[in-house]
Amino acid sequence: MKNWDRGLSSSPVQRLTEKFHRVPLKERIAQTVFRLKLQRDKLEQAASRLKQHDQQLFEKIVEAQMVKDDARAAIYANECAEIRKMAKIVLSSQLALEQVILRLETIEEFGDVLAHMAPITGVIHSLKGKLSGIVPEVSYELGSIGEMLNGMMVEAGVAAGAPPTPEAASEESKRILQEASLVAEQRMKEKFPELPEAFEGEKHLH
Repeated sequence: MKNWDRGLSSSPVQRLTEKFHRVPLKERIAQTVFRLKLQRDKLEQAASRLKQHDQQLFEKIVEAQMVKDDARAAIYANECAEIRKMAKIVLSSQLALEQVILRLETIEEFGDVLAHMAPITGVIHSLKGKLSGIVPEVSYELGSIGEMLNGMMVEAGVAAGAPPTPEAASEESKRILQEASLVAEQRMKEKFPELPEAFEGEKHLH
């Protein structure tokens, strides 16, 4: 792609005036990948904490049932169900970030900005909202990263003379998120033991 390693701009004059001030687009994408990997690792840590909390609650459910204290067991089961809802959001977000990182690495290598950047920004925006009440520091950082990606996408569109297509980008964003959610649900079943049958209503993750 033209101007790939120098940073994209809308005119020769702009390129000259900004030559020594603008970080090349390829380098900015590399920086974004690094920042996203940090957020992915934070989500992994959050998922680990939630899993540990879930195990503690599950043990309390079993203990309460052993002494026939169904009321206390129900309280723990409800709390356990809420923890699992959060865990699924964190896990699906982590998986979606993996897809975003892979796509950005593809852009970094091949320079196909317009074809991949719009869906990525859609995913980042969605994850920011989902994580705001669970891992706020990650949500905040994703907001900052999303703004940076938007800027790069606009810049690439101006240089290429073609704006991104919002409809196609939105559908691709949804597909990435749906795939991540399905994989997360399967992994939840593998990692988290089912709640006792007496608490059937609390064990659903949706």
